[in-house]
Amino acid sequence: YNSTQIIDTPQFQRLRNIKQLGGAYYVYPGASHNRFEHSIGVAYLAGEFAQALRTRQPELDITDRDVLCVKIAGLCHDLGHGPFSHLFDGMFIPKARPGENWRHEQASVEIFDHLVNNNNLRPVMEEHQLVLPQDLDFIKEMIGGPLGPNEWPYEGRGQDKSFLYEIVANKRNGIDVDKFDYFARDCHHLGIRNNFDHRRFFLFARVCEAGGLKQICSRDKVCFMFTRLYDMQQNISISNINAFLKADPYIQIEGRGGRMFTLSEAIDDMEAYTKLTGQQIPLSGEHPELEEARRILQRIIDRNFYKYLGRPDTGNERPTEVCTNVFVCLYCIKHLLDMLTSDCGVTTVDYGNRENDPIGNVNFYNKYAPDRAIPIPREQVSRLLPQNFSEHIIRVYLKNEDRNLAAAKRHFVQWCETHPFQVLEVTFRSTLLNIVHVLCEALKLEVLLVIDFIKL
Repeated sequence: YNSTQIIDTPQFQRLRNIKQLGGAYYVYPGASHNRFEHSIGVAYLAGEFAQALRTRQPELDITDRDVLCVKIAGLCHDLGHGPFSHLFDGMFIPKARPGENWRHEQASVEIFDHLVNNNNLRPVMEEHQLVLPQDLDFIKEMIGGPLGPNEWPYEGRGQDKSFLYEIVANKRNGIDVDKFDYFARDCHHLGIRNNFDHRRFFLFARVCEAGGLKQICSRDKVCFMFTRLYDMQQNISISNINAFLKADPYIQIEGRGGRMFTLSEAIDDMEAYTKLTGQQIPLSGEHPELEEARRILQRIIDRNFYKYLGRPDTGNERPTEVCTNVFVCLYCIKHLLDMLTSDCGVTTVDYGNRENDPIGNVNFYNKYAPDRAIPIPREQVSRLLPQNFSEHIIRVYLKNEDRNLAAAKRHFVQWCETHPFQVLEVTFRSTLLNIVHVLCEALKLEVLLVIDFIKL
């Protein structure tokens, strides 16, 4: 099967203009890679992994059809990403369309359907022995999750091949080839050491039965390798937003039948969404309505970032308590610095398991019983593993460049000293988070207080 028949479509070529790390490119010039090359890498790793399992365990009856479907799912898993990647579905859509339960995985499934239909790929797929619509359902389920509500919710493959759903987007423990590629690729471009060796994982991976389902497991002797994988995810995370919110009502994108859609409405029409990249907001033009959005983007180009006031240590407080303290802090700073207004933004980075130990969802096998899945207690992995899997961080930025930065910093430090917080850092340096919050200026606000819920 020639993957270029999917790659050479407008829907896939669009990924050339979707930055893998969003606004990080404005700070780290090396972060110039796009979803296009990441998707090709995931397709390659998905095929390699499926073939490795097929060679090691022929009794699994992994067919050529299975391998091809897994590769196509890997190739198309990120079709639905919007401008600046996770910024779009993580922050822009929730603010532009409150109550809209929309995820980029859902858009990936919809745009995959659009890709297949608009480019007449069904006959091509059937020529390569795919069985439609079953295999199309299988591919979409590997990308976005189950389509049905039944006890076994998948329609593309039965329970005897449940392990295939763990290759591209593993909903059970998050260990999948999508992460393997972006860990390696992002680390390479950012100059960060990648401590996770996916080739070693492929070498020791084996399908075992657990809870009535076949799951991908690894050898017990390499269990410590997975703590490195979870450590890596904390280092490669970014969320950002905003000029889009300013520009949303004024940017028009043509969709099906000539109908025009705004940025936030484009998710309702795959013809319009195909044209949506990170290049819709012009830095010059005659539209006065876009002037504020252009001003925000120009601040990035001019390197005029928000000033970072500091970060208090909130200890082990729960998220609700942290949020309460955030609003108290905002109230105090607003009244200490006359005429300042403020906003509280929440960004979330996690492994899909909240405060729980992610290793708890990983099963292993040993050389004496290679077909039996076994959990490994954390104390048998290492006593050096962390006891807590979430950290709540508050960061305060001064948005308005005309305000007195020294006074703002002084009042922030005084507030921290009168509360049970220790100021961990007070700095004037421009960092990646400056970019995050320049793009996050959703309202006309001058002080931004951000909570990061970082879950290891």
